[in-house]
Amino acid sequence: MTHHAPHEQEIRAAAAHFGRRRFLTTTGAAAALAFATNLPGAGAAYAAEADARKITENPFTLGVASGDPQPGSVVLWTRLAPRPYEPGNGMPDARVTVRWEVAYDEHFKRLAGQGRADAHPEFNHSVHIEPTGLAPDRVYYYRFRAGSWISPVGRTRTAPTQSARISDLKLAAVSCQAYHDGYFTAYRHLAEEDLDVVFHLGDYLYEYPVGANGGARNYTDRTLPAVFNRETVTLEDYRLRYALYKSDPDLQAAHAAHPFIVTWDDHEVENNYASDISEDHLPPAEFLVRRAAAYRAYWENQPLRRPQRPQGADCRLYRRLQYGQLAQFDILDTRQYRSDQAYGDGWHAPGPESLDPARTLTGAAQERWLTDGWRQSSARWNVLPQQVTFSERRNATGPGYQLSMDAWDGYAASRDRVLAGAESAGVDNLVVLTGDVHVHYAFDIKKDFKDPGSRTAGVEFVTTSIASGKNGADKPANWDTYLAANPHLKFYNGRRGYLTVTLDQDTARADYRTVSAVTTPGAPVRTAASFVSEAGDPGLKPA
Repeated sequence: MTHHAPHEQEIRAAAAHFGRRRFLTTTGAAAALAFATNLPGAGAAYAAEADARKITENPFTLGVASGDPQPGSVVLWTRLAPRPYEPGNGMPDARVTVRWEVAYDEHFKRLAGQGRADAHPEFNHSVHIEPTGLAPDRVYYYRFRAGSWISPVGRTRTAPTQSARISDLKLAAVSCQAYHDGYFTAYRHLAEEDLDVVFHLGDYLYEYPVGANGGARNYTDRTLPAVFNRETVTLEDYRLRYALYKSDPDLQAAHAAHPFIVTWDDHEVENNYASDISEDHLPPAEFLVRRAAAYRAYWENQPLRRPQRPQGADCRLYRRLQYGQLAQFDILDTRQYRSDQAYGDGWHAPGPESLDPARTLTGAAQERWLTDGWRQSSARWNVLPQQVTFSERRNATGPGYQLSMDAWDGYAASRDRVLAGAESAGVDNLVVLTGDVHVHYAFDIKKDFKDPGSRTAGVEFVTTSIASGKNGADKPANWDTYLAANPHLKFYNGRRGYLTVTLDQDTARADYRTVSAVTTPGAPVRTAASFVSEAGDPGLKPA
């Protein structure tokens, strides 16, 4: 697939975006102009083509990735960056031809597809290939060429057809990979798992500064450039930060081993932002300029399809993928459309503001899309990959408890509508996948969390972080309190790691994988706990 340069349509989309929010006052117009100029150069500015044969350094320093599998297609991604830690990444301000190959074997003796694509400077020399005509439910290998350089080989897998009766499916869920908090050791172990697909549930990067020694990584054999020791705000900032993260060999190994299905949370832009409202209460028009830069860099650096390419500060990231008759995945975006956090964010007792029926975490359009998709679903399991804790999570026993206003607890009416939609659609086997909180949780989702005896509507598997929070502990300080205050909470662990979920016709099995440390490299992985929920009889039992 060839990318074309941004053009006037994107500029008009930016202006329309601000118009919808009624910010086109004199200040708003100035912000819209800043937004437009924050886009990479338009049209003919980069009509020239650079000779790929003149690239003298390895351009594939950020590895390869694949994602969003469909029965006959999967997205293939790479980004040319001979000098990834420099602005511009050592690439010319011109398009470069990249050749791609898909094969049935890792030695590329039998090709299933090949072609050429332009890596445009407007998109930071990233390429997103969408080969078609592949066989469903099959492993493929892929690679890229630029001049005389050949990329690492990636392994991917297409999805089965929607009508296929597959016996089982194994996925992983990951989240929260703060580079400055430790090594991505969990990804090295994830790369060795036998998986169909990986879901990244948000916080792929963090906007916070990273010091010369890599923070908790405490490098002694290298020094990171000063460009990383500042918060990400501009398009260049976000692009460089992705280069830092994607240069990590453990992350590269995981991407090369499995297709990823990604969604974002807050740190891809700014901590705990809500729609066009920033954590630091910037004017919305000003914040949307930053959000547009962050969304653009996110798309440039992820294996996403063309419909997910941002238009200004807007991006349709929620989408639906199906794996035969076994599973339907409805991937949510709980940041872009949400109401502002109640009571100024943080932890608070529920009250009129957080319980306001008008509050939404998904926005009305996404909520309708979700429930409509459930009504049409014929899948055995309906899986909801999303960002923040869905189940109620009290921080104390008794009447004085508080709830997180950033999670679904701060949007109780929105959660009630989603659960009512699942019930009305006849969704019997609901599985929610969650990230964000840097701990492993296993929840029974109750129809009424105030009544432990109420119907169990589904189960929620919360994955811990890859690195965020540093090493953690098996039993965090509030472990006893949380288990006592939340009888529907069946497991709680505070180490780093990831989650695997195996679905078959009878059960959903979750294995909670943890590593002992991330502040030093090479820690072993273990299974801290395993649970199953039976089809037709939701509720967690030890495996």
